[in-house]
Amino acid sequence: MARLPANERKAQLLDTAARVFAKRGYAGATTAELAEAAGVSEPIIYRHFKSKKDLFIALVDLTGQDTLSLWEHELASAPTPSARLERLIKTNPMLAESGRLRYSVIIAAMAEVEEPEVRQALQRHLETLHAFIAREVRRAQEAGVVSKRFSPELSAWMLIEIAIGFGALAGLGMSKHGHDSTGTAVDEVITAVMLRGGIGQGPTAKHEQ
Repeated sequence: MARLPANERKAQLLDTAARVFAKRGYAGATTAELAEAAGVSEPIIYRHFKSKKDLFIALVDLTGQDTLSLWEHELASAPTPSARLERLIKTNPMLAESGRLRYSVIIAAMAEVEEPEVRQALQRHLETLHAFIAREVRRAQEAGVVSKRFSPELSAWMLIEIAIGFGALAGLGMSKHGHDSTGTAVDEVITAVMLRGGIGQGPTAKHEQ
């Protein structure tokens, strides 16, 4: 394979690692397999990452950075705190083209990884996303469009847990997943609960975008 600039090679190794980890799992993948899939020798991997563990942690960190960038982009033009929160609810990084494969790796790793440093990286990743979501919930509460009955921190964890479950089921390709016979989607229910004052008032009205 042609010699690439260091930053391009590192990005290529991370992309390849996501595919290998998705197929073999974190524990099952080896640096030899990662090197073969990338079309490089193992020393090339070690030139950029000290170990498979460091490569995986870099993948987790990169996914977190990309998720925050995605959310910042989607929310940038939202005119109100309620519109920002509604867009955030609709933007599940597990369904985005750039995040689908990486998050399948990350979610699987949560259940299989015993290495403390990797577990800490996964926890740090979730805590970073949680902090972003909690800030948006707090902003909406201060604007008076979300009830203060529950703390922003608890609401943020609820949204993360729903998003993980939704993303995991979406990955199974279930045809009836996430919506009912009327076409109403799960994110509309969440929006109704958080921004419309409950789900017992019939179909939700279109909100400002």
